[in-house]
Amino acid sequence: MVLKKHSSTIIFTIFLGFILFSYLIKFEPGIIIKDNFTSFTIGMLKVLPAAFILIGLFEVWVKKETIERHFGEDSGFKGFFWAIILASTTVGGTYVAFPVAYSLYQKGAKYSIIFTYIGASALTRIPMTLFEISFLGIKFTVIRLLTSIPLVILSSIWMGRYVEKRNFYFRK
Repeated sequence: MVLKKHSSTIIFTIFLGFILFSYLIKFEPGIIIKDNFTSFTIGMLKVLPAAFILIGLFEVWVKKETIERHFGEDSGFKGFFWAIILASTTVGGTYVAFPVAYSLYQKGAKYSIIFTYIGASALTRIPMTLFEISFLGIKFTVIRLLTSIPLVILSSIWMGRYVEKRNFYFRK
């Protein structure tokens, strides 16, 4: 029981021990792992605090009625449109997309629209799209978006129906 309760701490301690041991014996893969871990942690510390502040403001400032009107059961196709627009402006990838999706869920958004938001946040972020255009060209990017967005919407509708059939509800 104690081992299960503190497993995260034990794993992190083993990781730190591995890193320290890698430096002592000059084990190159361990040093590279530490460098990657440090870089990743610094990157997350730059993005997450601001993102979570914005998510907190979203929780407080955006009314449940607004979310239900634009993303809820009666939103129709415009709900998918707004989900894609919101996902396009999301910064921080899935680290931010999932908390926003949870907030949408708690405020009454439809499952299929939440799934569309999560899928679109991986595909349509504006900085990523501009980066893709600069390397692969606008033709490739337009074809990718015109192919992937309808597939995201269709799969989201299917997953939403599946989840609703299973009565998967956790709203407060």
